[in-house]
Amino acid sequence: MKTATVTAALIGVALAIGAVPAAELRCDCDFEGGSGKVESIDGQQRLVRLLPTPHKDRGWDCWWYVKISGITPGETISLDVGKAPWATPDRAAVSVDNKHWLQTEPGKRSGKRITYRHKVDASEAWFAWGPPLVPSDAAALVKRVAKSSPYATSFELCRTRAGRPTPALCICQEGADDAERFGIWIEARQHAWESGSSWTCRGLIEWLVSDDPRAGALRKKSRITLVPIMDIDNTFIGAGGKCQKPHDHNRDWGEKPHWHSVRAAIERIKQMDEAGRFDLFLDLHNPGADSKQPFFFTAPADMLTGRRRSNLDRFIAASRAEIVGPQKLDRKVRTTGKSYDPAWERISSNWVSANTSEHVVSVCLETAWNAPHGTTEGYRQLGRQLGLAIERYLRLDPRQAAN
Repeated sequence: MKTATVTAALIGVALAIGAVPAAELRCDCDFEGGSGKVESIDGQQRLVRLLPTPHKDRGWDCWWYVKISGITPGETISLDVGKAPWATPDRAAVSVDNKHWLQTEPGKRSGKRITYRHKVDASEAWFAWGPPLVPSDAAALVKRVAKSSPYATSFELCRTRAGRPTPALCICQEGADDAERFGIWIEARQHAWESGSSWTCRGLIEWLVSDDPRAGALRKKSRITLVPIMDIDNTFIGAGGKCQKPHDHNRDWGEKPHWHSVRAAIERIKQMDEAGRFDLFLDLHNPGADSKQPFFFTAPADMLTGRRRSNLDRFIAASRAEIVGPQKLDRKVRTTGKSYDPAWERISSNWVSANTSEHVVSVCLETAWNAPHGTTEGYRQLGRQLGLAIERYLRLDPRQAAN
């Protein structure tokens, strides 16, 4: 047994019998993306009780992300979180460096609360609803990829209503003529709390610029735009974003968008479509707590006629062939029509289906979070498999495919 492991074990025993005085626990969220209203800290039980920080009119109070310090390495910290079901995943995300994220063991539920227990071999640790990916992470990602890959170009989609930049990437490789390239738009995080969607986008980006021959084949015949975070402002302050006022980003797709990133996305998609260079739209989200597998939302059937319907069927078939796990694609497809939401026409994938050429496929991919595979690697693997599904689908030209 290594010396550090022995030391941690001895400290744990000493703490248990009271031989080592426990340091004062502290809990704060004063950092980018942080959220957590501390209800109490029990120094004897080494227990922190908290709720997500409320942000008036900024959407659901479900996201939490805190730093706990004053830990004696080797001791077990308990975190009691309230506000079920959205704020209480079966497992919490935990990190000792605020970069590399693991899951805790399943928490113990009591009514609308859940208690997570985790042995921490460090003097401080970060706990969160799910693995965070904040705006500075998105900016660093696009900068790193653009610097390291000759196929990627970073750009600023827009400035938010609060004046923050929205980082984005364009990926393509010399090959097909521009007029023949397939146009693909992929975005994540229209709802700020859904951090798994950004990790899925990251996995897709990393695959797209990899040495995989299929990634190269896709780059050569496509121009792929990716936005890792659409709701930058709420992600930055640690708000939920879903159902914020006047409405959230995914109910803003209409003639006069309120949110700058939605307006910029619509303008670019219209330009691509009018030039005959738009073929696929993917909006990445996280679903409800009961969903254990990723699945697609599509527009209602009466919007999916002719070539759009046949191309959608081909894309879903390609996705089923490639998204095989650990986040295995659910075969059931859901629809977002009138019975789903009164603002269904302003949902992004529905707007795209109603306002672009008939061959364009437009879907929302919900990436499961409340499961053992709701980890950074689980999401990134899903992103890689999504890239493979896109490549498989585009082996047949969607503009020429028969009805």
